Parts: sequence; structure tokens; C-alpha cells
Amino acid sequence: MKRGALTSLLILLLIAAASVLLAVVCGSVSLDWSALLRDSDATSRTILLELRLPRALSAFAVGALLALSGALMQILLRNPLADPYVLGLSGGAAVAALGALMLGAAGLIVSGAALGGALFSVFLVFTLARGDYSYTHARLLLTGVVVAAGWGAAISLLLVLAPDARLRGMLFWLMGDLGTAGFPWLALATLVAMLALCLPWGGSLNILAQGDLTARALGVPVAQLRRLLYFAASACAAVAVTSAGTIGFVGLLAPHMARMALGNDQRLLLPGAALMGGALLTLADTAARTVIAPAQLPVGALTAALGVPLFLYLMARR
Repeated sequence: MKRGALTSLLILLLIAAASVLLAVVCGSVSLDWSALLRDSDATSRTILLELRLPRALSAFAVGALLALSGALMQILLRNPLADPYVLGLSGGAAVAALGALMLGAAGLIVSGAALGGALFSVFLVFTLARGDYSYTHARLLLTGVVVAAGWGAAISLLLVLAPDARLRGMLFWLMGDLGTAGFPWLALATLVAMLALCLPWGGSLNILAQGDLTARALGVPVAQLRRLLYFAASACAAVAVTSAGTIGFVGLLAPHMARMALGNDQRLLLPGAALMGGALLTLADTAARTVIAPAQLPVGALTAALGVPLFLYLMARR
């Protein structure tokens, strides 16, 4: 590994830590830090430990999961426009979650419904895409696009039929919302587990990026590796959607930004993309809850508004 790339990875780590610190410090209510250090301000301690810190860690974990999923999808599908939702995963999660919200459910029931819908969508795409008992990049992409279009129609129908009292909450979930995020044990555990699963295969992924024929000739177990990493990418995206709803552009943009800083060595790119995605979403969520405080913006709308010009800028440069 090049020393410059390792230095860039360290800088990304510091940026990610700074983004979480900024999210904890900033808010509509000023904290008395001297009283916090003396442990004499119960209100500030509650705001810090029960509201800001869990939300900041949730934003970082969800952004990191989306970016990691996007990086895996882009190399496995060999498509620079692949993102975590390319297999219709977000649509399945959204339909299940919006259905639960329309019925008056909340909290863990909505999260469980979203996770179930996301996993069902992945299963559906892989089942439909399996033609002659094998998968191809084109078949998976086309099947994912068609399934996503079907989920989109179902989402529109649910929003039309939803009662007015629940419509706002459904729209916020659909556009991405970290306002109800608790402590992100599941998201953080999934992030650590998927990185631990994928990083040992980093060298094989570098070979796989050159094509299946080259990888097979060099002894890489292509079929086993693709199944393993499709599972990892789908699991990351499913947990991210379950935690925060559908948030666009982070999973598409963060891997490209990390690639510009670190190169295309997957042993560095995967953790670098996770750090970049976590920092991006943490900063976006901080802006979403402070720009018009005490009111809040849906973070998914903000990431889309910032992601479009930033992605066009990156395309213009390289």
C-alpha cells in the first residue's frame, strides 16, 4: 500500500471524527459544557447522551453502510452508477414501512417491517433474475430496475390512500429521517461485521475488478465471492434503510470521492468509502436539524440537493 493513500485514509478518519464531534456540539439548544464536566446539569446531559450522541452515531453508521454497499455494488456489477438501491431494495423496504405507518404502527414495528421488505425485495430480484441457474450483471440490473418500478407504483398508491394525519410521517420516512433514531447498535454492529467480512477479500476484489475470466484464471473463486459480497451489500443497505428510511446519493457519491482520494485498491477503498459516507451523512444531518431550527428538514432531501451539483462537479473534473 502506498504511504500517500494511507495518509489520505488517516485524514478521512479525522474528518469523520470531526463530523461526529460537530454533530454533538451543534443544535438548537446551547449546552453548558462546564456544567456537563462537573456532572451538575441534568438537562444538558440528557440532551447530549439521549438525543445528540445517538443521532450523530446513527447518521455516521447509516452513511457508512450506504457507502460500503455502494462500493461493493459498483465493483461487483462493474457499473459506476450502481448504488445500494439498484436491486429495488429501498422500494421493498419503503412499501413495507409505509404500510405499517398507514396502519398506525411505530418504532420497532416499522423498522422490522422495513427490514423484512428490503430482504424480500432482494430475494425477489435474485429469484426472478436466475435464468439458466446463473446470474449476469445485465440480468440483475434489469430485474432490479423493473422491481423498483413496481415498488414505486405501490408507494404512490399507499401515499394516495393514506389518511392525512399520517401522511407527513410517511413522507418524512420516505425522504430519510434520523429524528427518531435511537442508539444505533444494529447499524454499528452490521458495519463492523461487514467490513470484517469483506476486507480479507480485498486482494481478490482487486483481481475481480479486471473481469471474471482473469479472476478465474488467477484462482479467485468468482461465484463464491460474488454471492458473499452481494449478501454483504444487501445487508448493509437493508440495515441502513431500516434505520433511517431512504437516503439517496450517499451510496453513489461517497465511493467515487473515496476512490479519488485513495485509488482503486479495495483494501483501502472499502474502509475509506465507509468513513467518507459516514462523514457526509453526519454533516448533512447536522445541517438538516440546525438550518431552520427548531424545525427540521428531511435529511434525504438535503443529501439529494447537495449530491446533484457535487456529483456533476466530480464528473466535470474526472
